[in-house]
Amino acid sequence: MKILDLYGREKPILSLEIFPPRVDYPLETIFETLDHLQTLNPGYISVTYGAGGSNRARTVEIAARIKKDYGIESLAHLTCVRHTRSEVGQILDQLAHEEIRNILALRGDLPEDAPDFDLNKQDYRFAYELINDVRQKADFGVAAAAYPAGHPECLRLKDDLRNLKHKVDCGVDLLITQLFFDNRIYYDFIDKARAVNINCPVIPGIMPVLNARSIRRTIYLCGASIPAPLLQLVDKYEHDATSMEKAGIEYASMQVDDLLTSGVQGIHLYTMNKHRQIIEIVKNVGLVK
Repeated sequence: MKILDLYGREKPILSLEIFPPRVDYPLETIFETLDHLQTLNPGYISVTYGAGGSNRARTVEIAARIKKDYGIESLAHLTCVRHTRSEVGQILDQLAHEEIRNILALRGDLPEDAPDFDLNKQDYRFAYELINDVRQKADFGVAAAAYPAGHPECLRLKDDLRNLKHKVDCGVDLLITQLFFDNRIYYDFIDKARAVNINCPVIPGIMPVLNARSIRRTIYLCGASIPAPLLQLVDKYEHDATSMEKAGIEYASMQVDDLLTSGVQGIHLYTMNKHRQIIEIVKNVGLVK
């Protein structure tokens, strides 16, 4: 099933993101989490992919088991940076063999541990090149990432929207946004995207702030900003983990509730492999009884 076919229904679609455990951790730990998350009846679950394919085998195995063992559609992330076209072709063959029919096509972060890395010498420099290859290779549903506040490497939102439009025109079915903490940023982004004829579903991605310290690095990596009310919570509870988690759940619930009221087609939650907190948020907003 193509994930695009889920959207446009009367009820908003809940989707979740998980990441494979590190290779030195047991793989089964993620399935203990999924045993809980599957009770939310998500439309699909996305599985992240390490830079340069560092956890490639785990991504494929988890995505395959989500579909086969839980009966839930899976969206396998695929980053192309540091991959050759031949390697990407092999990965696509493997995904197709496992009957995984939906891919989130990403360039991926540039390697921080390789100062001599030259992007211009790579087979893939941009996500749209991967999207072109995926479309030629097999009948996959293709999702891509959108940055409501603009890509961190792009100085002007106008240029970023032009790049995004090109990416969509290469064959993207839907977009999932990077995290944001002020819904006005998302609503403004949607208006600008529609103005340049980006008409596919643009699903808001929400990450609950459950830990004050870890969120600072996440924000640095994705270019998001923290609105004053949330910053006050982070500063207030930086050394009170229990209160920070409670406040983060409440803030994310408020965000999701407002988005649902606005009529979004779906909500994509970045779970960080948590289940109790995610279940609480979903129940708070009435997406599951």
